[in-house]
Amino acid sequence: MPEATKKTFKNTLNLPKTGFAMRANLVQNEPQSLKRWAKMKLYEALREQRKDAPKYVFHDGPPYANGSIHLGHMLNKVLKDFVVRTRSMEGFDVPYIPGWDCHGLPIEHKVMQERMEAQAEERDQGTEPSSDQGTANSQSDIGNPTSEIMNVRKACKKYANKYIKLQAKQMQQLLTLADYDNPYLTMVPSYEAAVLEVFADLVGKGLVYRMKKPVHWSIDNQTALAEAELEYEDREDTSVYVLFDLADASSLKLRDKVVAQLPGAPLSLMIWTTTPWTLPANLAVAVHEKYDYGLYRVKTNNHEHVAVIACDLAKPVIEAAGGEYTEPLAVLPGSELVGLKYRHPFLNDHADRPVVAADYVTLEDGTGMVHTAPGHGVEDYQTGLREGLDIYCPVQADGTFDNEAPDWLRGQSVWQGNDLVVDKLTESGHLFHANKFLHSYPHDWRSKGPVIFRATEQWFVDVNKPFEQQSGDNASSVKQRALDTTESGVKFYPEWGRNRMRGMLDTRPDWCLSRQRSWGLPIPAFFGPEEDQVLLTRASVQAVADLIREKGSDIWFVAEPKDLLERYDANSDPDAPNWIKSEIQNPTSEITKAGDIFDVWFESGSSWNAVIRQRGLARPDDAPAVTDLYLEGSDQHRGWFQLSLLPSLGVLGKPAFESVLTHGFMVDKDGKKISKSDKEQAKRIPGIDDIFKDFGADICRWWVSSLNTDNDIKVDIDYFQHAGEEYRKVRNTLRFLLSNLGDFDMGKDRQRFEDEDAGSVDAWVTGELIKLSDTVRAAYENFEFRKAHIALFNFCNDTLSADYLTAVKDRLYCDKIDAPRRRRSQSTLYRVATTLIRLLAPVMPHTADEAWQALEGENTDCVHLKEFQNVDCMRQIPVNEDWPMVMDQRDTWLKALEDYRQANDLDNPLDCGLRVPKTDSVDLSAFDATDLADLCGISRFEITDGDTIEVIDLRNEPRCERSWKRDGTVKERTYEGETCLLSDRDAEALNI
Repeated sequence: MPEATKKTFKNTLNLPKTGFAMRANLVQNEPQSLKRWAKMKLYEALREQRKDAPKYVFHDGPPYANGSIHLGHMLNKVLKDFVVRTRSMEGFDVPYIPGWDCHGLPIEHKVMQERMEAQAEERDQGTEPSSDQGTANSQSDIGNPTSEIMNVRKACKKYANKYIKLQAKQMQQLLTLADYDNPYLTMVPSYEAAVLEVFADLVGKGLVYRMKKPVHWSIDNQTALAEAELEYEDREDTSVYVLFDLADASSLKLRDKVVAQLPGAPLSLMIWTTTPWTLPANLAVAVHEKYDYGLYRVKTNNHEHVAVIACDLAKPVIEAAGGEYTEPLAVLPGSELVGLKYRHPFLNDHADRPVVAADYVTLEDGTGMVHTAPGHGVEDYQTGLREGLDIYCPVQADGTFDNEAPDWLRGQSVWQGNDLVVDKLTESGHLFHANKFLHSYPHDWRSKGPVIFRATEQWFVDVNKPFEQQSGDNASSVKQRALDTTESGVKFYPEWGRNRMRGMLDTRPDWCLSRQRSWGLPIPAFFGPEEDQVLLTRASVQAVADLIREKGSDIWFVAEPKDLLERYDANSDPDAPNWIKSEIQNPTSEITKAGDIFDVWFESGSSWNAVIRQRGLARPDDAPAVTDLYLEGSDQHRGWFQLSLLPSLGVLGKPAFESVLTHGFMVDKDGKKISKSDKEQAKRIPGIDDIFKDFGADICRWWVSSLNTDNDIKVDIDYFQHAGEEYRKVRNTLRFLLSNLGDFDMGKDRQRFEDEDAGSVDAWVTGELIKLSDTVRAAYENFEFRKAHIALFNFCNDTLSADYLTAVKDRLYCDKIDAPRRRRSQSTLYRVATTLIRLLAPVMPHTADEAWQALEGENTDCVHLKEFQNVDCMRQIPVNEDWPMVMDQRDTWLKALEDYRQANDLDNPLDCGLRVPKTDSVDLSAFDATDLADLCGISRFEITDGDTIEVIDLRNEPRCERSWKRDGTVKERTYEGETCLLSDRDAEALNI
């Protein structure tokens, strides 16, 4: 019998048709989606549709309006968009307000740089400086501090607006869904007023104070810094061991014994410090009362001394200096050192300084005797307060020594001071040993320069002061409330964030609010003509807040104090100091306004009030938190998370958030920090503009969904390319689904599943689809986006492409167009498509919406207005419970087929059949034999009573010229006047 004729049957097949293209052309087509969504006002339409739905309150942490976004921003904004879209598709109303941090040093620093460069260029050209650069507007403005500040602020505002516009465009290019028409900006009057309202409440609770206190100080930018504004980098410094001569050792026990052994040798305390420049500010030496201290013979410049050193540290100290360790001349407890007096090694002030006790003295390094300068360290400061010492700091804002320092240090920088102090100690014979060493040291996160501890007058929030939130409450501090809340009142994703944040809270100092700059929100304090006359009450702050809400914070810098206090009634303010009541009425009042601005972290840390509460988005008053979720990088455990938590607990008594989700940072594929200056890295790591140009947003978003974001994330161009390959597999899967639904109308053509269909491949994939929906939605619910990604890809790549779609391809192409079996598979394809597209929509918004239009028609609602497909109705479809065992056995069948084909040079699996023995584990007769054959890609599947799997070689049997199957029904038939070989199924499709 002949195998074939020249007749072609291609035009008789139900070949796939769709407008959903194989090539995505994302770079060209995604902007069209953005235009479509903008035209339909998608964000507003979603709010209207969900207006009666339960709310999910998700708050955007503000990026800084300073330059283009980078890969870290991309990660952060895409993860946030996953949350917005998944919660929306679960049926929640998720209003999402994007925000920007606008004030602060980085912008001011950049503006001042540009300004100086522009002025220098204009001077070179012999022209007058232009006002656009923040310079004086007229000759009369020159030297006018107010005019100078206002010009700087004007330039900073212009700079911030420029980058807000750029970043908003880039974030929308990432296909993020947010209220970009109404963002929140920390520099707008309504936001500024809301920040001051938070501050007013903290003032009213007595949690704000002003004091001269050491803080991290940026020499480069001449301002205080918060912990969150520090970066720790390795730095080489000088470590010194210094001898402080005792002024009166007569009370020291065993003194006579020591003198007898070493007559004439001075008795000295040996201290150790890594900051020699702080020695001019030394006012005490701290020891631990319970440690043992020995008196040891040491030499400096060939002179012998008797030095007091902690016994446990003496040997390594002496040997590090090249000396020979000997047993101590005497040993005594630290308690007997307390109260002794010593003389400063190079200050000629003739003052006797005390030895004091301190529990923070350790035996980890040093000498067990701690040099104490209350103006240059937190613990030193606390000791100074306890002992009544002066908070002395001879260092100016620019990091140079003032006129109270020794003449040989005056005007020198602290870094020059290190070498000068070492030289002076060497000259006087008080230096025992000095060496260079490398250590981790705090640096200004913007200037990258090292910072110092420097005591200045600053405003602080007292995090340790107990207070009552409501009358009758158990009084506890903000810090303790934060510790208690993070212990059990907040969910952390991942869980390790809980201990990380608690550890940072446990060690945090009082919050320094002051910054000494121009671009920011002013701290609204006033000073009277006499020393210590300060006006800062809840009512006075609220009065200024009301004014700033109306006129903006610029008013602070141009208005007179009396005008700023126009809305303040001192007589009705129970907290008003007495002096203000008379002074405010004085026509010649000498009231002055404070010059500091707020730490920008206080501004962004008040966003729960300035955005969520002010816009009426907050959870109900009886809810345990203001919002459902905050999501940022893991550095924000000490930044925005913590600095939002503290004021919200102080003001409301509840946290700003119920849950915290954190992600790691981008590093290169070798785990190294990404650096703009690393040219080799730049070749491997694309910038944000390159990503948009080369890949498109959906591929980037697909890549983000694949990441384990709990830790740092490796990034390389290869990873984006791999994501592109995966994306194309998913897209082609969608395309196959859509292309085989062109002649199908779910309303008219849907095929019901009967009990006998439970063993069909359509029933099997329906069960797999339900599992997929349950898995992905649960993963989205728990922010496990990688888990959802894996499930979605495996379903597309394996369950559909490798298994189901391959199995039903024959019936879709070759069955009669309205054959019940074909319509049943198309009904299944539709269910798969409508469910899968919606599950993919949060991750690849453009592709999902494109696919949705191809499925439902261009005039349909946008997929992003839909909820996830409710698969409960699909659970009614009968699915044979033995399908998992059948699919396991299929692996064995496929292996037998592959082995036979390899051994017998058989290329086309349709030239094969299978005889499979019955088993006790599963009744194969309950399954459609044709479907089992299609699942194996063969022409025939038989169940036998044999013991082994048998592959049937069908090459000698007739093959259908239309479907290429050899199913045992193929015979000669006449079609359009020609004789051809057709199976019964194919003959029916051709109406023969």
